[in-house]
Amino acid sequence: MELTLLGTGEPAGLPRPDCPCARCAAATGHEARAATALLVDSTLLLDLTPGPAFAAARAGQSLSGVRQVLLTHPHDGPALEVPAGLPAPVRVPERQELALISGHRVRALALDSPGTGYLVTGPDGERLLYLPPGAALAGSGGGHGGPYEVVLLDVVGRPDALARLRDAGPVGAATDVLAVHLGHDVPPGPELHRRLAAAGARAVPDGTTLTVGEFHGGVDVSEIPRRTLVLGGARSGKSVEAERRLAAFPGVVYVATGGTREGDSEWAARVAEHRERRPASWRTEETCDLVPLLEQDGPPLLIDCLALWLTHTMDEVEAWDDDRWARGGAAELAARVRALVEAVRGTRRRLVAVSNEVGSGVVPATPAGRRFRDELGRLNAMFAEQCEHVLLAVAGVVLPLR
Repeated sequence: MELTLLGTGEPAGLPRPDCPCARCAAATGHEARAATALLVDSTLLLDLTPGPAFAAARAGQSLSGVRQVLLTHPHDGPALEVPAGLPAPVRVPERQELALISGHRVRALALDSPGTGYLVTGPDGERLLYLPPGAALAGSGGGHGGPYEVVLLDVVGRPDALARLRDAGPVGAATDVLAVHLGHDVPPGPELHRRLAAAGARAVPDGTTLTVGEFHGGVDVSEIPRRTLVLGGARSGKSVEAERRLAAFPGVVYVATGGTREGDSEWAARVAEHRERRPASWRTEETCDLVPLLEQDGPPLLIDCLALWLTHTMDEVEAWDDDRWARGGAAELAARVRALVEAVRGTRRRLVAVSNEVGSGVVPATPAGRRFRDELGRLNAMFAEQCEHVLLAVAGVVLPLR
């Protein structure tokens, strides 16, 4: 099957008309996107983009051979334009299948939001899944045969939809995952492509034509870095970035090293905020015993955070007492840090860890404060040495260091 993306944006497009925001200002050239619409083998059109005939012509295609136009969702963007000569757009009822004279078969899939998803099978058996904005398949996401060659969905808005497809099996390492319905929620320029690559997905410009099943040199999930360290100061966005990096993967184990603090309502509010952000499918482990988790096989781990792990460990070795520190506390802490770093080096699990970046501000006034600052700096450096990706979050902007 040949697939041409006449548009890759949200229904209102990007930039939005008369919108002065920074995202719209940056949406120029290849980053400008019309409402998402797909032309399959010049015979099937999924959704409509403004000026579809001109969009097709710009992509070197024609709509003259289109025999079926299918809609997937209630449209809240610019008014739909149906060029003369095109069939009237329709929506296939859920769970029904449409057979085209061209040899394509289209099955309508139930979603967890208003709209319809389509599974398109080509004459040679290639399979393409297309979901409308803000949607995931109803149920587990499986039950529709073997793996898909191409999946197009709202990766930025619904990363959990991709996680469910991976968990159910239809999306594997060889599936080409394309992000569509891109709009105001996506960052401009290279940051979008970095985020998508971390999720095992990619975005292409409007007008791109692809051959379904053909190697594209894009992102392979098996090539995503196994270990990532996200550094940052207070409220820098480091935890949000760490969660975002694993949002498209199923069964994540969230390792909370902070524990609970009796009678501390402010801490409880912080913990609740983190819990509300996490996908419902994630499991939480409240522990500072990280080495056994890293040594086990299993789903991805998100450790938040190393600074709290270090605080707990320094408490255990009585590092705050100068005499105890000099009489073996420093050596015991160093041994525990080495054990953690060795476990990170050898882990087979996908790992994202969060830590505070300290030491760039005022020097702590107490020996204990300076000791913690120094030890956290050493821990961060040793941990980072074992990670393929190291990121720094500053004011909500994530900067790749490695």
